[in-house]
Amino acid sequence: MNRLKTTAVLLLAALLATACGHLNNDKKISIAYANWSEGIAMSHLAKVILEEHGYDVRMLNADLAPIFASLSRKKADVFMDVWMPVTMHDYMEQYGDKLEIISDVYDNARIGLVVPEYVTIQSIEELNGYKDKFSGKIIGIDAGAGIMKTTEKVLDGYGLDYKLMTASAPAMTTSLGKAIQKKEWVVVTGWTPHWMFGRYKLKVLDDPKQIYDKAESIHTVTWKGFSEKEPFVTELLRNIRLNDEQISSLMTAVEETRKTETYAARQWMKEHQALVDSWIPTQ
Repeated sequence: MNRLKTTAVLLLAALLATACGHLNNDKKISIAYANWSEGIAMSHLAKVILEEHGYDVRMLNADLAPIFASLSRKKADVFMDVWMPVTMHDYMEQYGDKLEIISDVYDNARIGLVVPEYVTIQSIEELNGYKDKFSGKIIGIDAGAGIMKTTEKVLDGYGLDYKLMTASAPAMTTSLGKAIQKKEWVVVTGWTPHWMFGRYKLKVLDDPKQIYDKAESIHTVTWKGFSEKEPFVTELLRNIRLNDEQISSLMTAVEETRKTETYAARQWMKEHQALVDSWIPTQ
C-alpha cells in the first residue's frame, strides 16, 4: 500500500512538473537589443518588469541587420529601439511587411554630428575648413547602424573630405572622452537621448541641408502576429513611454552601474515604482 502511495505521489509530482514546464514555455520572451545606450537601458527595464510577472526573458545582443532579420523570422520577439522615420527607414522598408509596430516609446530622438562645446564651429558646413584640427576623420559606430548610413549621405551632401571611422558605440564614447580630456578637436556620430550629453558639454552641429532631419521617435517593434499571441506583453510594451528626464535617468543608472544592466534597471524600477505600475495591464 505504501509503495502504491509513493508511486502516486511521484506520478503527481511528475505531472505538476510537466504542467509547470508548459506554463514556463508559454511565458518565454526574447528581447533583442543593439549597443545603443538607450536601447540597452529600455530593454533591460522591460526585462525586469516582465520577470516580475513570471516571464523567462532572454536578451539577444546583436547588430541591427541580424536583429531585423531575426524579428522577421520570429527568432526574436521584441526590439525596443527602432528610430523612425529616418535612421532605420531602410530596415523597415526591407522587413516592415513582416513586423508590427507596437508603440512609440520616446518622441524627441535626434541624430547628428557632435563636437565638444569648446570647438568653435557651429555647422557641418564649416568642417572642411578645419579638417586638420579634426585629423580628417569622423568617429562613428557600428557599420550597419542607420546613423552611419545617413552620415555617408552627409559626407556626399556637404562634400566633406573626411573619413568616417567605424567603431562600436562604447569605443566612440571612449574616443570622445579621451579627446575632451586633452581639449582636442573631435567630431563623432552622436544622438540624443544619450548619457554622454549629461557627462560632457557637447553640441550638435547645425545641419542646414537637414540630411539628418529633425526629431525622430523611438518605437517598439515585434514580429507580425505577436500581439495576438502575447496580449499582456503587447499591452505592457504599448504603455511604456518615457519623457526626457525619465529616459535620461534610466540611461545614466545603467551606464554608471558597477554591477549589471539588469541590476541597474531593477533599482531604477524601484525608484520609479508608481510610473512602472501605471504601465502594467489589468489582468
